[in-house]
Amino acid sequence: MYSDFADFIRENQAELLEAWIREMKKQEDPKIASVATDEMYEETTREFIDLLVSKIDGTENQAEFHGKLKDFAEKIVLLGWPIHFITTGIHNFALLTYKGMRGKELFFKREDNPEDDAYYRFEKWLASIYNKIVTAYAETWEKTVSQQRQALQELSAPLLPIFDNISVMPLVGTIDTERARQIMESLLVGVVKHRSEVVLIDITGVPIVDTMVAHHIIQAAEAVRLVGSKPMLVGIRPEIAQTIVNLGINLEQLITTNTLQKGMERALALTNREIAQKEG
Repeated sequence: MYSDFADFIRENQAELLEAWIREMKKQEDPKIASVATDEMYEETTREFIDLLVSKIDGTENQAEFHGKLKDFAEKIVLLGWPIHFITTGIHNFALLTYKGMRGKELFFKREDNPEDDAYYRFEKWLASIYNKIVTAYAETWEKTVSQQRQALQELSAPLLPIFDNISVMPLVGTIDTERARQIMESLLVGVVKHRSEVVLIDITGVPIVDTMVAHHIIQAAEAVRLVGSKPMLVGIRPEIAQTIVNLGINLEQLITTNTLQKGMERALALTNREIAQKEG
């Protein structure tokens, strides 16, 4: 149905590519210009044209086309090309193709079959390509963001063994329900793995402690206590202390200190050790 489009693109690929790159450069995102060389830009656009031709041509089966489409989507997501740049690129390329074919009078129309009308076929082809590429881009983007979020969650709640039987969990950033679950899992696994007698939960890097955050921290501390370790809450800044008091949150069962250093001194005392300066 679209073989004439494929033939025209294939025969005029160099001219279309040059015109398309020239047009896209006018609308180029500064972020793209800073990371994409001209060679990379041209290579990617050629790959896009090959993708269009293979889809129009029908030379590949659906599985092969979707595989190539997925690979292309992953590439442009990793390159940091935003979705509006992609959609603009599709529109501009299609418009150049349409104008080029009209200029060479390659379109025809049969009154007895409206579906043979060039504009009708052009719009149908463009919609099909547009939807498939945007869907592939969105799926790849969501997958990438999900993987990054998971990696950040795993890295944002490590339990670090500092001394024998003493571990520290430094918390940085906001704490939501999902991250609280990750913190709880890391704590329990780490306490058992490192045989921690004392665990310092350091909230120096947590910007806001509200009722929900305090509830999650208390739950984590209680879980540590249940597996036989002593939890400590360190890094309580004055504003956080005031918030905790105003919220009426009870931390009486927790050992608390305002700095990690004081927490370490307390932890060493609990394990019958202390830091001594070496003379000489």
